[in-house]
Amino acid sequence: MERISAEAFEGIYSEYSDRIYGYIFLLVNEKEVAEDLTQETFIKAYKYMSQFNGESQIFTWLVRISRNVAIDYLRKKNRFKFFSIEKFQLQSDDDTPTEIMIKGEKITLLYEAIRHLKLSYQEVLILRKIKEFSIKETAEILNWNENKVKITTSRALAALKKELQKRGETHEELLRIR
Repeated sequence: MERISAEAFEGIYSEYSDRIYGYIFLLVNEKEVAEDLTQETFIKAYKYMSQFNGESQIFTWLVRISRNVAIDYLRKKNRFKFFSIEKFQLQSDDDTPTEIMIKGEKITLLYEAIRHLKLSYQEVLILRKIKEFSIKETAEILNWNENKVKITTSRALAALKKELQKRGETHEELLRIR
């Protein structure tokens, strides 16, 4: 791909920046840091746009850059945090206030359990089950083959079930929550 115009890149930024920010926020759980890392992602994307060969979707390529930027940040900070559930809790108009509260508590329990898994399990669960990327897209983002994504997802779900059982939670009900 040739050098992209500033106007064309501005369109890419407008279309994808909120989604990239949301993904980064899931990893770092800090608003200001997520904003900074989102900017860093797009600076790198602009700088290396000529290397984008179109083999994947532009969004998948941006998520891969944002993942690398976030992981670099987390390594420097020597920690990995999960995310606050309040920002991502979707409510149905049909739910009563009590149902909303119960669902929120269950989602919080689920995310707390995920936070205790190893990083590769957290990443694959975020990408596959929370952000709903396909196996192929997840493989591209993580730089894994598709078989590794399938195996790691299966192992991550098994580890999550074990973690939920350890906490005395009914995992079948918790894993169905959206």
